[in-house]
Amino acid sequence: MTTISVRMPDVLAGELEKVAREAERSKSFLIQKAVEAYLEDYADLQIALDRLRDTSDGALSSGDMRKSLGL
Repeated sequence: MTTISVRMPDVLAGELEKVAREAERSKSFLIQKAVEAYLEDYADLQIALDRLRDTSDGALSSGDMRKSLGL
């Protein structure tokens, strides 16, 4: 495991401390989970942007989508 130091505004550090106490979790645990969630969201965004830029990847009209879903 790697140790990383983080600087943050006092207000944010205070909020983190409050949530850590309420959740009965360490600040390190909460920061790790927040970074994991951010990285997953970032990866999803990159996939979406890649698909958006891919001109060979056709788009469905709303009517076609409804039809394919049986609506």
